[in-house]
Amino acid sequence: MTAATGEKAGQEGQVGAGRERERRRRRARASQGDSRLAWRLIAPTIILLIVVIGYPVVYAVVKSLQLDKADAGINPSTGFFQQGGKFVGLKYYRYWFNCNCPNGTNGHEFWPAVQTTVIFTVITVIFEVVLGTMMALVMHRAFKGRAIVRAAILVPWAIPTAVTARLWEYMFQPHGVVNSVFGTSIIWTGSVWPARWAVMIGDIWKTTPFIALLVLAGLQVIPDELYESARVDGANAWQRFVRITLPLVKPALLVAVLFRVLDVLRIFDLPYILTHGANQTTTLSILAVNELRSSQNAAAALSTITFLFIFLVAFVLVKIFSVNVVQTQARTVKA
Repeated sequence: MTAATGEKAGQEGQVGAGRERERRRRRARASQGDSRLAWRLIAPTIILLIVVIGYPVVYAVVKSLQLDKADAGINPSTGFFQQGGKFVGLKYYRYWFNCNCPNGTNGHEFWPAVQTTVIFTVITVIFEVVLGTMMALVMHRAFKGRAIVRAAILVPWAIPTAVTARLWEYMFQPHGVVNSVFGTSIIWTGSVWPARWAVMIGDIWKTTPFIALLVLAGLQVIPDELYESARVDGANAWQRFVRITLPLVKPALLVAVLFRVLDVLRIFDLPYILTHGANQTTTLSILAVNELRSSQNAAAALSTITFLFIFLVAFVLVKIFSVNVVQTQARTVKA
């Protein structure tokens, strides 16, 4: 009797193990099918990105390593004729990084353009984050006419950048609106820092609503019960903002900061239209366009440098922000 029972239990165990193996095989086949379906669905997007983004990047890198047709001719060092399209290695990269370029050349303006681009990025992003968060807090409150206020705040973001540049160019005239309102006589585009502030004010005015929109999306997912509990515990408005609002809205805020940093690092149209790059408002993108008129391959080298610079900044920010988001979520769970 005992032997029969043991044999039956063994058979049932084998049957159960067989069923479990079959279920695993089915799940594996289903997973493989889902993977194939996913690749079929995203394949058109990947192909489009390769064509639209990958090909121009690769083409620019190849061009940056070849001699430009405008530089073809007799090589002073060798005395031989150089033909356009010949491989010259890092010649154009050295042209940009060499601080001893003669005055009046675009190569001499590389490091000032890097400095200007970084200044624009740091100052505009700081102001946009502060003002955008304040706007989001206002738009998040329940009051009569909130829809009108939201629409009015988002209007600058909807205006094309070229129109924004022309608008601020008119306002920054010596007898324009800005000087009339503040009672000043500043020639905004006539010297270095007024011209820079003119560009930054125009960019802050236009893109702060973008930050406000992303922060508002983060605010709307915060439960009202958290604020009610904090009020019951005696927390004031500043404590509720620091301990509840800011930690929970931080992921959305970090995404907004990342987008804006990458956007300002390649800024072109606003300073180009507003100041034409004069008075040290030339950014890396403007410098690349200026160089394109004289040497396409040198411009390709600068475009590659700009791309690598932005990629490096994006990589560092993603690493930093991902760590901050994980730590914030962990602290929120513990709380």
